[in-house]
Amino acid sequence: MEPTVAITGATSGIGRAVAEAFVDEGAFVAVSGRDGDAVDRTVAALNGDAEGSADSGGEDDAAGTAWGERVDVRDEFDLERFFQRAAREGGPIDVVFANAAVFHGGPGESPTDDLSYADYDDTMRTNARGVFATIGEAVPHLADGARVIVPSGSVAHESTAGMGAYAVSKAAAEAVARGFAADLDATVGVVDPGLVATDLTGMERARDPESVAPLFVWAATEAPAEELNGERLGLREWKSATR
Repeated sequence: MEPTVAITGATSGIGRAVAEAFVDEGAFVAVSGRDGDAVDRTVAALNGDAEGSADSGGEDDAAGTAWGERVDVRDEFDLERFFQRAAREGGPIDVVFANAAVFHGGPGESPTDDLSYADYDDTMRTNARGVFATIGEAVPHLADGARVIVPSGSVAHESTAGMGAYAVSKAAAEAVARGFAADLDATVGVVDPGLVATDLTGMERARDPESVAPLFVWAATEAPAEELNGERLGLREWKSATR
């Protein structure tokens, strides 16, 4: 039986690339994002039908199947409905990828001493509380042996100028992951893909999202659970395990 995978922030960047990789592996992939039209387009593309409807859920040329719904991770009720429907559509959830995030201002351009309270609050509500709510609302629908992946980066534990609330929120998200890892039967861990070029980061010389998607698939399916749970895995561990 192929896995059921639920991804927040799945309409672009790493989330979209990971969704594509899991569909290629034959998974049922539930995708979500704040922009409902973008969710519809993503689902149609993943199902191999650029003109199709996100509600079709039908069979197609892709190995797996995608389904989606508009979700704002700042709203736990959105997440509650999303996981209820995802489990109803695809069965108990084997993998949760808590990927949704925002970055107000952009890398290197958001010094902590120049942050507005509004930007700080929204960043924390999305990137930290959103991870807490994503995992919390997923718990009732997790399959035995489920894994929860929280993406992060070096900014979570290194002092880097101009990263502001984003860096703070990533450190908080990692702490959320460790807390759930200690208290759940499911495996919960952090995955650091290094510098990746996305709309969020704007880093043109960084890795393509597609090049790191296999890292996340490996962490969610093959990495030893004891090495992931409450810990951080990255490119070095992935390459060492798969060389």
